Amino acid sequence: MKPLRPALFTLALLALTPAHAAPREAVPLDRDWQVRLDPADTAAAKAHPKETRWLPARVPGSVQQDLIAAKRVPDPFKGTNEAAIQWVGLSDWLFRTRLTVTPAMLARDHLDLVFDGLDTFATVRVNGTVLLSADNAHRRWRADAKPLLKAGANEILVTIASPIKQLAPLVLAEQHPLPGEYVSAFKDDPGDRQTSPYIRKPKYQYGWDWGPRIVTIGLWRPARLEAWDEARLDTLRVEQDALNDAEARLTARATIVADRARTVTLRTLLTAPDGTTQTIDRPVAVAPGSNAVAIPLTVATPQRWQPVGYGAQPLYTVATSLVVDGVDSDRSQRRIGLRTVALDRRNGAFGFIVNGTSIFAKGANLIPFDSFPARVDRAEMQSLLTGARDAHMNMIRIWGGGYYLDDAFYEMADRMGLMIWQDFMFGGSVTPPDAAFRENVRIEADEQVARLGDHPSIVIWTGNNEVLSGWENWGDRKAFKTAIGPDEQERIGTGMAVLFDRVLRDAVTRNSPGTPYMPGSPSSDYEGPNDTDANGDRHFWDVWSGSKPVEQYLDHCPRFMSEYGFQSMPTMATIRDFAGPGPLAADSAVMKAHQKFLSGEGNARLQLYLDQRLRPAKDFADFVYLTQVDQAQAISLAALHHRACRPVTMGSLFWQLNDVWPSVSWASIDHLGQWKLLQYEAKRFFAPQAIVAEHKDGATRVVLLSDATTPLPARWRLTVRDMTGATLSTREEAATLAPLSAATVATLPDADLFGTAAPAQSYAVAELLVDGRTVSRTLVERLVPRDMAYPDPGLTLRRSGDTATITATNLARAVMIDMGDTPGQASDNGFDLLPGESVTVTLTGKQTPTLRTLAR
Repeated sequence: MKPLRPALFTLALLALTPAHAAPREAVPLDRDWQVRLDPADTAAAKAHPKETRWLPARVPGSVQQDLIAAKRVPDPFKGTNEAAIQWVGLSDWLFRTRLTVTPAMLARDHLDLVFDGLDTFATVRVNGTVLLSADNAHRRWRADAKPLLKAGANEILVTIASPIKQLAPLVLAEQHPLPGEYVSAFKDDPGDRQTSPYIRKPKYQYGWDWGPRIVTIGLWRPARLEAWDEARLDTLRVEQDALNDAEARLTARATIVADRARTVTLRTLLTAPDGTTQTIDRPVAVAPGSNAVAIPLTVATPQRWQPVGYGAQPLYTVATSLVVDGVDSDRSQRRIGLRTVALDRRNGAFGFIVNGTSIFAKGANLIPFDSFPARVDRAEMQSLLTGARDAHMNMIRIWGGGYYLDDAFYEMADRMGLMIWQDFMFGGSVTPPDAAFRENVRIEADEQVARLGDHPSIVIWTGNNEVLSGWENWGDRKAFKTAIGPDEQERIGTGMAVLFDRVLRDAVTRNSPGTPYMPGSPSSDYEGPNDTDANGDRHFWDVWSGSKPVEQYLDHCPRFMSEYGFQSMPTMATIRDFAGPGPLAADSAVMKAHQKFLSGEGNARLQLYLDQRLRPAKDFADFVYLTQVDQAQAISLAALHHRACRPVTMGSLFWQLNDVWPSVSWASIDHLGQWKLLQYEAKRFFAPQAIVAEHKDGATRVVLLSDATTPLPARWRLTVRDMTGATLSTREEAATLAPLSAATVATLPDADLFGTAAPAQSYAVAELLVDGRTVSRTLVERLVPRDMAYPDPGLTLRRSGDTATITATNLARAVMIDMGDTPGQASDNGFDLLPGESVTVTLTGKQTPTLRTLAR
């Protein structure tokens, strides 16, 4: 066996034996890890003997990443390789490292091993003796290792069991196991009974209808050794007790863990956005154990944090130092924003009021960035959030089937003014009703809300994604309830009610008391049925999942639409990245492998909607283009309708912003970071001022939208044209856009608007003008694009360096600047050009683009 190279920790501070309390020091355990298949897992060891030998491991990371790096398994994101990695999650693994401990380190009062994320059933041993056991990937695990450490080399061994095998006996013993999310396509759960409901681990790793099944195992977040004496700061959070224009009253709440009774000093430094500071020193008598300390703070003439589009995002810093014997022995810091947030629930409403302003939430749902969270970096998060902000989004919903994101994500959202809707990590499966499970979740929830609750961007916590609404409405849940009988149904239902209405609600009340909470999404907060237009938020899937026409979006004005979506292909560059060179077809094995809806048959749903709405595809690349047009048009129709329903509807969050892997999905930005046409369209339909022109039942309704907080003088115009480019009629009127409004300014029957013009040969251009400039434009057609008689657009493209000018001789609908098989993007895309119109865009990538339109 290859020996481990000892990890050497040479912090100068630890080289000296302190005469009194010394500062807490953290030594990262991020090097010199190794991993191997546990030889005690005899079946796996027999099937994979090479993997019983130690190989390099990355921490944070996962064994799957280590095996990919060592070329022991293929990259599951490429081709049809997903199946080849499934055995890893069915096996038990050992991780080890060694650290050298000096006598000076052993002189410290405490040497804690801290693991920010163990995935999931893990046992940590120090020099062969068990230090701790873990069973929740969403929790931090800490234990004092000093009694087990010795001077010189020490071995840290982490054994992680297969979560599937660990839970198999429990699931097989159940007559009616709990319903989960998605049955494994690889038949690796015991008897097709799902193990995922019984574990606190990211649910999406068991497979979803947009992502692969990769049941990760590993130390997925940082690990470290912490040395401290006498006392340490365990947590710091800042509560906002009151806020008005004159002052803000805050309370810094610190938890001090001490090993003896004594008096210490807590020094709190408050720094304002302009750099001015105030310092408060507070002597504190601590007792052994955990000590809660409250420090009142006052801010004169506070600067308020505002959502993007409504003002600036000033941030204050609260830094706390623990002073023991005159030495700063520990410190913690929080960046906060001062704002009020309330959830309007009057008469079933669901709307956010921030700093007294009723805000229409515009945005999308965020799924996990990657199947392997440890490899997601700041640049990837920054790029995605910047893309959301640039598309005029003001809210991102963190969906509940993933994991609680890193601090850096929320810090970016704070700075950008993006409001965050934060689900607790429950993704759809029915939860176990036992008290031990709820207690495990209580600790998780307290830890996560205390960690994240100060962020001004987080404007709501919700208990779960579709757990309660599924229990109420889904067919498999109804069958389960019938099978188990009324008594067991009551026990499980009560367990969920206690978990979501009490345990998680209390965690928010304790740790972020100014933030609204709802027990789930969709939810009416137990006021009536879930997932209706009348009360609470909705997840609307009649379109796409239900195969209903996209026009059904126009039949609903929910109080808040928190999920709705429509699929498309990713960009050709992304497809080539996972499919490789050669011929491509929608029903090929590799394309079906990267389409998880309907177990790979979802591409037929794409074709169904293309047949309903758009022209036939000329080739595969044209098929990709048409699906992106269909997606952009469908979501644009819905989002603009939701905005036009204001104030009945107060939010529109489409599904979904991003991809967890390269795939065919509902995303508007694919896994390579390439914008689909939907993301460009979002920049238009979420614009601060916009015009809606809905054609329905033989009439066009014109609605003017404004998110501004002050009135805006404007004009709106409807121009009817035929396919030769001739103007048939023009109608223009002045209007004042009221603050925070949606106002219907006209409803025009077809005979009044279009006269006798043939539907296939004519269209109307609806424009909103502010200060003489067109800020929003949309086209009105009486027929679906498939039936419109579009002329040859006569498109030309002239490129000069990084810019390109596209000109149309005739009407050009949904012009796509197709960058082909290699990555590259345009600053605008998917736009309409009127006869004789030009647009100039900037390009990334040196390739010569292809232009595509809806013309045949």
